Amino acid sequence: MFEDGPVPQSEPLNSSQVCNDAGGYVWTVGDLDRLHRFLCLGSETGTYYCTKEELGLQNVDCIQKLIEDGRGEEVVKDIVEYSVEGWTAKQEPLLIALVQCARCEREKVKKLAYDALPKVCRIPTTLFQFVEFVEKLQGGFGTGWGRAQKRAVGRWYNEKSPRQLAYQITKYKNRNGWTHRDILRLGHVKPEQEATALILKYIAKGWKKVTEDRKEDEEHSEDYNDVMTYLQDAETARVSKDKDLVISLIDKHQFAWEHISTEFLKSVEVWRSLLQHMPMTAMIRQLGKLTSIELLKPGSEETKMVCDRLRDENRLNKARIHPISILSALYQYKKGKGMKGKLKWSPVEAVCQALDDAFYKAFKFVEPTGKRFMLSLDVSGSMSCSGVNGIENIMAREASAAMAMVTMRTETDHHINAFSDHLMDAGINPNMKLDEVIKTISNIGMGGTDCARPMLHAKEKKIPIDVFIIYTDNDTWFGDVHPSEALKNYRKAMNIDAKLIVVGMSANSFSIADPADKGMLDIAGFNSNCPNLIRNFALDLV
Repeated sequence: MFEDGPVPQSEPLNSSQVCNDAGGYVWTVGDLDRLHRFLCLGSETGTYYCTKEELGLQNVDCIQKLIEDGRGEEVVKDIVEYSVEGWTAKQEPLLIALVQCARCEREKVKKLAYDALPKVCRIPTTLFQFVEFVEKLQGGFGTGWGRAQKRAVGRWYNEKSPRQLAYQITKYKNRNGWTHRDILRLGHVKPEQEATALILKYIAKGWKKVTEDRKEDEEHSEDYNDVMTYLQDAETARVSKDKDLVISLIDKHQFAWEHISTEFLKSVEVWRSLLQHMPMTAMIRQLGKLTSIELLKPGSEETKMVCDRLRDENRLNKARIHPISILSALYQYKKGKGMKGKLKWSPVEAVCQALDDAFYKAFKFVEPTGKRFMLSLDVSGSMSCSGVNGIENIMAREASAAMAMVTMRTETDHHINAFSDHLMDAGINPNMKLDEVIKTISNIGMGGTDCARPMLHAKEKKIPIDVFIIYTDNDTWFGDVHPSEALKNYRKAMNIDAKLIVVGMSANSFSIADPADKGMLDIAGFNSNCPNLIRNFALDLV
């Protein structure tokens, strides 16, 4: 079985292995793979063995190395693809990576990064975040505004239709201490249309100055007049005490809750009007609020509307709703209270079920392969100490169980188990609801980490497996056999050319997958395209 005896995970198989944060020996993933992990998983929560600050610096260094190695253009391409396709749960990692490319010394990479700015920063919130990251990188307010950034920011304002821009600047007036006025002052944005000029004047000087300077006998474009009406109604909605008038303006312009006075945010009638055209992301975030005021209650028309939207795959994809965002929303909604503040509600079961369904629909649809799968969840202590992309209420091991459910519901021929320093029954099945899955996995005891356990178990029990999938942070260290060697021995004993897919659940640089073995693949956990990547690898399509 072993020519010279098995090598424990606490010792290297060869000189290409490195010591992970737990003291076991593994391989390092390629720099692009590390980038993909960072984009999908972030580094905001750190890991059991590595602080978030250390993990963040490691990922920044990785991106810098890619740029210095002449691969900056690939980095920008991946940033845009991950953003546009909605493969990531949060925008911060994308923005951090984009800022590094935009502020680098390579002109072509810098140009590509700034060209990508409007594609990645689609709303003012992300634009403000981008600018804030640049300021921090440069070390002072207003110090990062070179010509390239000024042109890119100018395009952000000018490439939007006037009505779209008017909506965004009245909804997102400020974020993180930044305002549109700050951006215009530092960026010296020059409007390219009459209507855009009106909006920029409104930002810089306010509504009173706009109305004072307007001459009634002047002729203006249709867009200008449309924006003028919109801004006037937005100002009215912001200060009006007339609820019926506010509701009529919401219906007319599809205003968001940010457009109206806070005194109406306890009104069921106002929220009913807001809900009619509420964007998907906002609706998911407001489920607790809508339930607390009893707009969402069993059997109501609004509850049916919300549930239908949550199950609408086209809406989910168009809004780029990420599965982890839905999982987090479901977890919090079931609790009946917000993570912060005093808001409480009684969860509506129909909404919980719709969120459960939405989770699976948010992944890219994938057809079954017909292969034999073993899905193995790392439930060791380290997996309970790292979150997923800053989502505070979901730990890596609960998130990995939810991910495994997607494959369990797709592939009929599968085995599911959990492991730490020994293998155990995961206690979950494809018919369970997500909150049941999370609760079940949360109650499994912790231990050391031995990622070889699934292959050793399958070999011992003579279970025929085509594809092993291990969901782990790769901090394996406990066992007497390396996972890659356990797979090779399984192949030989069972005469099956089995594959190993390692779903990385933290943004570190480690993997148990041998990069020299074409039958092993490392992918970033919680990429919404993950099931499709698994399918293609299982069928030799990659």
